[in-house]
Amino acid sequence: MLIDYLKIFFMSMLPVIELRGAMLYSQFLELPIIPSYIVCIIGNMIPVPFIYFFARKLLSWGSEKPLIGTLCRILLQNGEKAGRKVTEKASRRGTFLALLLFVGIPLPGTGAWTGTLAASILDMGIKHTAGAVTLGVLLAGIIMMTAGVLGFSLL
Repeated sequence: MLIDYLKIFFMSMLPVIELRGAMLYSQFLELPIIPSYIVCIIGNMIPVPFIYFFARKLLSWGSEKPLIGTLCRILLQNGEKAGRKVTEKASRRGTFLALLLFVGIPLPGTGAWTGTLAASILDMGIKHTAGAVTLGVLLAGIIMMTAGVLGFSLL
């Protein structure tokens, strides 16, 4: 059983799968839901500080490289433009709530990885980013936990 928990722990760290896929997989493995939820949350949150502190630096570094430079420059420029627009229209509290919902509603392309990258480009502080992303991951976990229980109980 420890091996199964390690599987969902590491699965929840992956950028595309994250907690959403790991929670569903935990129910496929017939693991208890609450311990699975806790393991997946921890696994999903571990990459957040690394993404926050290093993503912008990596894009800046990559913008000077011949093969990936154009893509990195476009991502930086578009991210900064979008960040200025959002911060002009929304207060700090509005940005916090928007990030929380972005991470928390389990749709393709949203999640802790993407939300943290956006917050890094928006220059949100680490406290606000960590708070919004954590609450978003908790919300996504509850939604996926409900989906997993309902989905697998119907099979």
